[in-house]
Amino acid sequence: MPGAGTHMRTNTVIITMRTEAAQPHGDPRTARRRLWQLISPTLPVGAYSYSTGLEYAVEAGWVSDADAARDWIAAQVFNLHARVDLPALIRLHAAWEAGDIAGVERWNDWLRAARETAELRAEDLSQGRALARLLTDLGLPVAEGWARRDDACWATLFALAAAAWHIPPDEMLDGYLWSWCENQVAAAVKLVPLGQTDGQRLLAHLSGCLSGAVDIAHGLGDADLGGSLPGVTLASMRHETQYSRLFRS
Repeated sequence: MPGAGTHMRTNTVIITMRTEAAQPHGDPRTARRRLWQLISPTLPVGAYSYSTGLEYAVEAGWVSDADAARDWIAAQVFNLHARVDLPALIRLHAAWEAGDIAGVERWNDWLRAARETAELRAEDLSQGRALARLLTDLGLPVAEGWARRDDACWATLFALAAAAWHIPPDEMLDGYLWSWCENQVAAAVKLVPLGQTDGQRLLAHLSGCLSGAVDIAHGLGDADLGGSLPGVTLASMRHETQYSRLFRS
């Protein structure tokens, strides 16, 4: 873990965050449009360059058609995101809104520790730093310090944006998970490969999983958090030395 000197735990940061969060952003439609911006495939954070182990799963023959891709992605929705990312997002959002920087640091550290391979950790932190830089440019100065850190998780900055832009927690969770699913489907279309229509069918199926995953996340206490899928972990590890690669994870 980085030393305390690299962390933003001063009253100045807390006051800055509260000031930003207190600024009006119009009606709920404005917040919704901010969420659309945050989950857009055009957001310049490099999400398109990661497959989260799917590339090796295809290479190994574990995922070879639309049904297998559906099972691979849905398993992660319910066994990883619903039990790791989403409940951490809930806690991070609450911490940012309360100006609880110690809580933000705690859950950021927890998320980083939950990444089981070097590639999964690098994917998370690379996107986190990129989002921190973008949020700084979009007028959230509290993100600036995170852009200089090497331990800024993607969900930590996503929660910061949601809190500052008054995006309701459940809409934040839906958007976060939808964005991940959309990226996975885009990777599957290229890798399996799938046709565009098969990709849209897959997205339609996954969209029906979002509410269930969010409900699971809301029902977990701190001691219940955590999840693992050995196949995804193994695929991520094997991808590190895969001979031919289109994706970074």
